[in-house]
Amino acid sequence: MAHGRSTRPAVAGLYAITPDGLAALRLLELVDAAIAGGARAVQYRDKSASAEALRENCRALVALCRGRGVPLIVNDHVGLAIEVGADGVHIGADDGEAGAARASLGENFILGVSCYGDLARADAAVAAGCDYVAFGSVFASTVKPHAQRVPLSLFSEFRAQHPGLASVAIGGVDATNVATLIAAGASAAASIAGVFSPPQRDAVFANARRLSLPFAQPSSCPYPTKI
Repeated sequence: MAHGRSTRPAVAGLYAITPDGLAALRLLELVDAAIAGGARAVQYRDKSASAEALRENCRALVALCRGRGVPLIVNDHVGLAIEVGADGVHIGADDGEAGAARASLGENFILGVSCYGDLARADAAVAAGCDYVAFGSVFASTVKPHAQRVPLSLFSEFRAQHPGLASVAIGGVDATNVATLIAAGASAAASIAGVFSPPQRDAVFANARRLSLPFAQPSSCPYPTKI
């Protein structure tokens, strides 16, 4: 089944993923700093928040990100993303099938799928209508220290099979290794700790700036982004 993508923004450049447990005002402050520093997409992910807090924070982040022209993608919760008017959803292996998520979302929402190190899963996600796939952990991760490492060759292999579709690198991404990911063919780099640690506005802005700048080099990035 063909899926149109003309109304959905591409995911490219720095993709900031929120850490667990931030109070609402601090969450908004730090996400705003990440966007100011160059984040081109934001994923709201909080495994510790209550359902009520997830909903309230999502609504606030939708308003913030929309005002800054950056898509807000919700981790795991398809129904919540639809309810609050987010721009998309990211799902993993335990969050249902990509085809079912696309059917629920319709054609106007971004759909991202974690594919770990599995190109067959990535092929299936593309066939189901996803907008990007995520491969990782590309480096040792402080958030998921036991995650299996994946080869960087996945990004060039995916590009060869699906030219024009985005692949996101995740896991241990920081300013010291993002250029390596771009050279490998990743169109976006997702990071939690690399952006939001330490959780202070100036530090988050500086982290995001350092992670974003390599994507602004047309010679090295297959999907250049403006900062």
